[in-house]
Amino acid sequence: MITIAVDAIGGDFGAPVVLEGVAQALAEDPNLQVIVCGPEDSVVPFAKDHDRCIAQVCTEEIAMDEHPAQAVRKKKDSSIVVGCRLVKEGTAQGFFSAGSTGACLTAATLVMGRIKGVMRPAIATIIPSPAKPVVMCDVGANADCKPAYLVQFAQMASVYAEQVIGIDDPSVALLNIGSEDTKGSQFSQESFALLKESVPNFIGNKEGCDILPAGADVFVTDGFTGNVCLKTIEGTSRTLLAELKKIMMKDLKTKLAALCLKSGLANLKESIDPDTYGGAPLLGVDGACLIGHGSSSSTAIKNGIAMTAKTVRLDVSGIIARTVKKDEQLG
Repeated sequence: MITIAVDAIGGDFGAPVVLEGVAQALAEDPNLQVIVCGPEDSVVPFAKDHDRCIAQVCTEEIAMDEHPAQAVRKKKDSSIVVGCRLVKEGTAQGFFSAGSTGACLTAATLVMGRIKGVMRPAIATIIPSPAKPVVMCDVGANADCKPAYLVQFAQMASVYAEQVIGIDDPSVALLNIGSEDTKGSQFSQESFALLKESVPNFIGNKEGCDILPAGADVFVTDGFTGNVCLKTIEGTSRTLLAELKKIMMKDLKTKLAALCLKSGLANLKESIDPDTYGGAPLLGVDGACLIGHGSSSSTAIKNGIAMTAKTVRLDVSGIIARTVKKDEQLG
């Protein structure tokens, strides 16, 4: 039995959507127990109505627009801080939230703590590519980086790609503005040299156009670049799908064409839908912490909880600890 703490009020749509996702996750996984963290009027009735669910009443909430570090330090009884504390204490083995990314990052780092030897925890995400899943790291935790950080991002993301996605010996590329070894800024060139020296599965530079075709299994970059890249991909995917739907629903002829292509379009939508995975892991903290989109649907919440449980069961944090320990000299 795996116990996952869930932020019941994280996300743009509030407790009803999150709790529906929790209910779906419990129904699909008989070996899952969930601790729902949130206000009494939401979590207590829900826990009473669902087996393998425990209510953890929290009296505070961290809003999306609050300063993450200040809010985490001030609001000790918020759902995000309490969820991380449950993992630290061993009451839960993992934590999932679709709330403030900054608050989750800060709380997980301060409360759960970093794995020994990890210089900076990083957010990895699975890019839902039509070719095959691709991991990108970092996508927002570290706007400013040193080359040594990228080496650890590569190591941690490789563990995640291998253990969670099932990619044997995943290839790693540095996201850059060209494929040649000498391309990019001084930071990029120094990162390239260190990755080439320290990461056996490093295959060199790759450009943004190589991400969706899965030119590498893992793309590493600083958190600023990674976040801009991720949001661009997500926005483009949503826009193209919306425009395609408009075209298909334009008249009777296009509606008939859409009917013929229905299964293929459904497969395409699923292959690029971020809800498929539901959350991005914060790699490098001592425990499993996954962060979902603020706009997460109940399906995304369900999948995010399932991915958190899978991360726990596969001992991703333990494998990362054994991997980065060898390279403490990078700091």
